[in-house]
Amino acid sequence: MAATRAYLDYNASAPLMAEARSAAVAALDAANPSSVHSEGRAARRLIEDARRDVAGLVNARPEHVVFTSGATEAASTLLAPDWQMGRGSVRISHLYVSAADHPCILNGGRFSAPQVTRIGVDRDGIADLEALTTALSAHDKAAGLPLVAIHAANNETGVIQPIGRIAEIVKEAGGVLVVDAVQAAG
Repeated sequence: MAATRAYLDYNASAPLMAEARSAAVAALDAANPSSVHSEGRAARRLIEDARRDVAGLVNARPEHVVFTSGATEAASTLLAPDWQMGRGSVRISHLYVSAADHPCILNGGRFSAPQVTRIGVDRDGIADLEALTTALSAHDKAAGLPLVAIHAANNETGVIQPIGRIAEIVKEAGGVLVVDAVQAAG
């Protein structure tokens, strides 16, 4: 009897659901979403519908959803010492990352090496929340806000971080939290 092969390498990609494939194929025929003609407006509706779907998935407002080419570009955009938020700029002076995070986070974006602190993980791959709390309490807020960047679910091990608790710790420290939720969506 022949053995049935099970393909389990879905770390960064997986087969598309039939609904997703149909939607993607239909979108390939769409017009320029910046155009004012009816085809352009229809294409714009596709984008805005997708924006609302993503916002619903992550409990955000649609106007806060920004599409990029992928998580690496998004991380590169967000991991920066200076942010424009609302009507003013925000100075971020230090980046704190999980030692088991994705390379696009571990590389620190536009922060220099001395501006990045890696927070250890326990034997299960969970970020050391005590070490994070200690690091954030020692952060010099006069220099700027602390930024914590972490993935919600590890793309290789499947470890799920306690994002709710991490968010509480970061909020208590007056910091900013960026969560790479690519592997956790859905």
